[in-house]
Amino acid sequence: MSHINVTINGRQYRMACEEGQEVRLLKLAESLEARVESLRGKFGEIGDARLTVMAALTVCDELLDANHRIRALEEELEALRNVRVAATDRARTTQTAVANALNAAADRIEKTTQMLNRTIGGGVAIG
Repeated sequence: MSHINVTINGRQYRMACEEGQEVRLLKLAESLEARVESLRGKFGEIGDARLTVMAALTVCDELLDANHRIRALEEELEALRNVRVAATDRARTTQTAVANALNAAADRIEKTTQMLNRTIGGGVAIG
């Protein structure tokens, strides 16, 4: 377990984090501090607790919007996967139908050739 100091709303806090997560925690604290400073610029000195709560609420608002967007993208991805599966199935069906049609045509050509060979006679083979 690591410990680092972060500054939020002008106050230092000693925080514990997993090994290797120090830089991430510092960046998170910097982001929250930037939000607090932005709100302070908009609303002035309205109290430390209120600024911190407002900053936390803006983070939660963005997180909620991001989660909605993620869900919408996941639904869109699932729909696209379903379209891909349907298209693949149609392509296989079409491929099978074309192969069957070609085989049937080859059979008809073969039968026609055999019939012509018997009709013409004389031992001259066509094809």
